[in-house]
Amino acid sequence: MPFDFRRFDIYRKVPKDLTQPTYTGAIISICCCLFILFLFLSELTGFITTEIVNELYVDDPDKDSGGKIDVSLNISLPNLHCELVGLDIQDEMGRHEVGHIDNSMKIPLNNGVGCRFEGQFSINKVPGNFHVSTHSATAQPQNPDMTHVIHKLSFGDTLQVQNVHGAFNALGGADRLTSNPLASHDYILKIVPTVYEDKSGKQRYSYQYTVANKEYVAYSHTGRIIPAIWFRYDLSPITVKYTERRQPLYRFITTICAIIGGTFTVAGILDSCIFTASEAWKKIQLGKMH
Repeated sequence: MPFDFRRFDIYRKVPKDLTQPTYTGAIISICCCLFILFLFLSELTGFITTEIVNELYVDDPDKDSGGKIDVSLNISLPNLHCELVGLDIQDEMGRHEVGHIDNSMKIPLNNGVGCRFEGQFSINKVPGNFHVSTHSATAQPQNPDMTHVIHKLSFGDTLQVQNVHGAFNALGGADRLTSNPLASHDYILKIVPTVYEDKSGKQRYSYQYTVANKEYVAYSHTGRIIPAIWFRYDLSPITVKYTERRQPLYRFITTICAIIGGTFTVAGILDSCIFTASEAWKKIQLGKMH
């Protein structure tokens, strides 16, 4: 007797004349297909959409930066002349730079009465400060007005990612125009290294920061008031990493198979129960008639 390969068929076919369609089965089948379609589209959307996973660890992520952090500052002082505005940088490594001018620009405001300072510079990865003041001016003004608006203060690369919400420009929009003109302003920053890795594995290094501030009147040893806008910073040892991920194909296929198989199984059980109950009810009714 020749070997019949069809014996391996576990999906045996039942002739249609041996099956019985029902209205209940049709309704359940339609609902089953709609439910499967809904779950399939939901899973397909999740498979196409990029997921962003975040994690925390202790490390210096940007080791190739030479121990430097790029800073971008944009601030307006509407009541202080540009020739009086200067940027000073200090840190615990002994850096003390007065009147930093590299990669900086001063734009006159209000017909030269005020000034907008835009600068890009680097700081060492140690605690320190940078401040906007009149310290580098040739002649100190009698009553310097340090009221200001901070448009931007950011560290590292600029991340423009919709699904990442962080304090990359926490001081952006800070308005101190109604403050005491002779008051100094202290912004204490806690800088948190941040890494963003896209699907291709490319990493970008940025920094988030939290901020606390205070306002006070400071006097020099001669008794004069010399206000300044201080940004005192310290670095957190904790690094935040955002990673773009997409659901693997095998997991998507497994989920789709589970959806289809599970839905058909549950629908089959439900249909069988309804059909059995219906047949039993018919027998009971026939028994009552006889």
